[in-house]
Amino acid sequence: MMEPDAIRSLLEAGLTEAHVEVAGDGRHFQALIVTSDFDGLPLLRRHRLVYDLLQSHIDADVLHAISMRTLTPEQWAAERG
Repeated sequence: MMEPDAIRSLLEAGLTEAHVEVAGDGRHFQALIVTSDFDGLPLLRRHRLVYDLLQSHIDADVLHAISMRTLTPEQWAAERG
Protein backbone atom coordinates (compact mmCIF):
# COMPACT_ATOMS: atom_id res chain seq x y z
CA MET A 1 0.00 0.00 0.00
CA MET A 2 1.09 3.55 -0.68
CA GLU A 3 0.47 6.63 1.38
CA PRO A 4 -0.75 9.86 -0.24
CA ASP A 5 2.43 11.63 0.89
CA ALA A 6 4.59 9.10 -0.98
CA ILE A 7 2.70 9.74 -4.21
CA ARG A 8 2.91 13.49 -3.65
CA SER A 9 6.68 13.23 -3.14
CA LEU A 10 7.16 11.18 -6.32
CA LEU A 11 5.19 13.65 -8.39
CA GLU A 12 6.85 16.72 -6.89
CA ALA A 13 10.28 15.19 -7.56
CA GLY A 14 9.44 14.42 -11.18
CA LEU A 15 7.65 17.62 -12.15
CA THR A 16 8.79 21.24 -12.30
CA GLU A 17 7.68 23.33 -9.31
CA ALA A 18 4.56 21.22 -8.91
CA HIS A 19 1.74 21.79 -6.47
CA VAL A 20 0.35 18.35 -5.65
CA GLU A 21 -2.54 17.33 -3.41
CA VAL A 22 -3.26 13.62 -2.97
CA ALA A 23 -5.98 11.84 -1.00
CA GLY A 24 -6.84 8.17 -0.91
CA ASP A 25 -7.33 4.92 0.95
CA GLY A 26 -4.02 3.19 0.27
CA ARG A 27 -4.98 1.68 -3.11
CA HIS A 28 -7.27 4.22 -4.79
CA PHE A 29 -6.23 7.87 -4.94
CA GLN A 30 -7.35 11.26 -6.19
CA ALA A 31 -4.78 13.88 -7.11
CA LEU A 32 -4.70 17.55 -8.04
CA ILE A 33 -1.48 18.25 -9.93
CA VAL A 34 -0.48 21.76 -10.99
CA THR A 35 2.72 22.36 -12.95
CA SER A 36 3.98 24.38 -15.87
CA ASP A 37 5.11 21.04 -17.38
CA PHE A 38 1.51 20.72 -18.60
CA ASP A 39 1.66 23.96 -20.64
CA GLY A 40 0.59 23.22 -24.21
CA LEU A 41 -0.12 19.54 -23.55
CA PRO A 42 -3.51 17.94 -24.21
CA LEU A 43 -5.16 16.08 -21.33
CA LEU A 44 -4.04 12.63 -22.48
CA ARG A 45 -0.37 13.69 -22.64
CA ARG A 46 -0.64 15.27 -19.17
CA HIS A 47 -1.99 12.04 -17.72
CA ARG A 48 0.67 9.98 -19.54
CA LEU A 49 3.37 12.19 -17.99
CA VAL A 50 1.98 11.49 -14.52
CA TYR A 51 1.52 7.76 -15.16
CA ASP A 52 5.12 7.52 -16.38
CA LEU A 53 6.29 8.83 -12.99
CA LEU A 54 4.16 6.27 -11.14
CA GLN A 55 4.46 3.30 -13.51
CA SER A 56 6.79 1.15 -11.41
CA HIS A 57 4.36 1.38 -8.47
CA ILE A 58 1.42 0.56 -10.72
CA ASP A 59 3.31 -2.43 -12.20
CA ALA A 60 4.12 -3.68 -8.69
CA ASP A 61 0.39 -3.36 -7.82
CA VAL A 62 1.26 -1.10 -4.90
CA LEU A 63 -0.74 1.66 -6.53
CA HIS A 64 -3.97 0.32 -7.95
CA ALA A 65 -5.78 3.41 -9.24
CA ILE A 66 -5.38 7.16 -9.37
CA SER A 67 -7.75 9.74 -10.75
CA MET A 68 -6.28 13.13 -11.39
CA ARG A 69 -6.89 16.72 -12.31
CA THR A 70 -3.92 18.07 -14.23
CA LEU A 71 -3.79 21.85 -14.47
CA THR A 72 -1.34 24.49 -15.56
CA PRO A 73 -0.63 27.24 -13.02
CA GLU A 74 -2.75 29.63 -15.11
CA GLN A 75 -5.72 27.24 -15.15
CA TRP A 76 -5.45 26.72 -11.40
CA ALA A 77 -5.26 30.48 -10.74
CA ALA A 78 -8.33 31.05 -12.92
CA GLU A 79 -10.30 28.41 -11.01
CA ARG A 80 -9.35 29.91 -7.67
CA GLY A 81 -10.40 33.38 -8.79
